[in-house]
Amino acid sequence: MAQTVKAGIIGGAGYTGGELIRLLVNHPNVEISFIHSRSNAGQPVSAVHQDLVGETDLHFTGELSQAIDVLFLCVGHGEAKKFLEANPVADSIKIIDLSQDFRLALNAKLGTKDFTYGLPELNREAIRTAGNIANPGCFATAIQLGLLPLAQEGLLDEISTTGITGSTGAGQGLAATSHFSWRANNIQAYKTLTHQHLKEITQSLRQLQPSYGNTPDNEEVLNFIPWRGDFTRGIFISSLITCKWPLEQVLDLYKSFYQDHPFTHVSDDAVFLKQVVNTNKCVISLEKVGTKLVVHSAIDNLLKGASGQAVQNMNLMMGLDECAGLKLKANYF
Repeated sequence: MAQTVKAGIIGGAGYTGGELIRLLVNHPNVEISFIHSRSNAGQPVSAVHQDLVGETDLHFTGELSQAIDVLFLCVGHGEAKKFLEANPVADSIKIIDLSQDFRLALNAKLGTKDFTYGLPELNREAIRTAGNIANPGCFATAIQLGLLPLAQEGLLDEISTTGITGSTGAGQGLAATSHFSWRANNIQAYKTLTHQHLKEITQSLRQLQPSYGNTPDNEEVLNFIPWRGDFTRGIFISSLITCKWPLEQVLDLYKSFYQDHPFTHVSDDAVFLKQVVNTNKCVISLEKVGTKLVVHSAIDNLLKGASGQAVQNMNLMMGLDECAGLKLKANYF
């Protein structure tokens, strides 16, 4: 009989916290011990995440417990480090942080805790033995999965990438650009060439291709233009690079690279967002004209880009089936 993992969640009232609860209440090997939320302490979880009526009787709490196996941090960027500094967690408890606080190697240690970058398609074996995980960013996940096979072969040079994300990528806090009246029938570029995920993407690509991005003036060679989209969830990425390999050879490379990874799939057909929304999948397709190769990759920003990947990492860390609790149905219609 498989073990039961006792899980605690910090920041359970937001989008990623809610998605994590939805996954874990149906996970065959997990018992949720507590869901922490200062602003909602004492309320039923289903009063905040109203789709969970009938799914769980849990209430939010303002108390913390060390009687758990894994702790998920679903708090804002900069808040995870503050939380751990203010609330020491036993080294025997595995931590999975969904913020960006520990993703870069120079920030990946806090006291006695070391954080492993949690992209299974890159670091699966290290994740299995890790004490703590820095869960990747959503844009970073989609872009990296589209580029890792090329990095393995040393084929990356300057990259031009565009990507569009749904409104849930901005989190639950209200802003002018998150209102329905602004988002509806509208798109906008933002953080052009300066997005915060650039550094973690470059770090991962250099793990496979150490020479990537080593320019004399240290100028960024990943040119990324993100877009806000008129939909709630999902990310669609298109990356353009120069590649002399024929398309068939590149396709073989991608299919070989991902053949043992259950959530990343290479399609011979054009990909689209509804293939991945509400799943932990990344679907990739390739197009080539002359020496110009375009890699399209699509994920659900809240699942493979956040909470689903966190559960995938937990499964690996705890010796469970990597796909446990993640066999989800796409919202195709």
